[in-house]
Amino acid sequence: MQADASAHWVPAAVSKDILDGTVIPAALPSGPIAVWRTATGKIHANGDRCPHRGMRLSHGFVRGESLSCIYHGWRFGKDGFCEHIPAHPNLVPPKSINCGPLPVSEQNGVVWVASVEPASAPKDFSGYDALRSLVFRATPEAIAASTQGLEIDGGLEVTLGDFPAVLLLTERTSHETFVIALISAGTNPPDRLEAAAALEALRRGAEATGLVEAQA
Repeated sequence: MQADASAHWVPAAVSKDILDGTVIPAALPSGPIAVWRTATGKIHANGDRCPHRGMRLSHGFVRGESLSCIYHGWRFGKDGFCEHIPAHPNLVPPKSINCGPLPVSEQNGVVWVASVEPASAPKDFSGYDALRSLVFRATPEAIAASTQGLEIDGGLEVTLGDFPAVLLLTERTSHETFVIALISAGTNPPDRLEAAAALEALRRGAEATGLVEAQA
């Protein structure tokens, strides 16, 4: 796949939320996607529609190194091509049957996905790892205003309780933002719980700020 200098990586999920042999729904600005991990731990992403009947592949299941649609069991490999159709077990599926594989990368405990292959790797937030993801019913502008965070390349520097953190913001709709919070790597479990609670409080503040802005 040829790299595209105008393409960019989108933080789509937290790595620990995708166990080996599972699939979850996620989204790019262009629409829904399915992110899945094989039985051997390899991460993949593709469009979230089975080319057969349009069922969401994120509702499907992973067996070994393949993703299967829950509706009729069509099975897809890491390259997006259909490998097997249970109703026609002797048929070699044509290469035209494809669920649209997407570039994917893991870094700092975050799964990054792109619509086309970017020319460079995802931004490296050295010293941080993922805390959790959350959906804010607020715009990125409202989140920045309510937190008084410092805008940096690729994120927003904030404080969660007493802990420095970075928020990765992806606007999904005009009133909804997907947020992944990063916290210093090596933070102990009790402090991570405290930071997660502070993130919830931050969400409530951002949503209140966004509501006031919408009513102004």
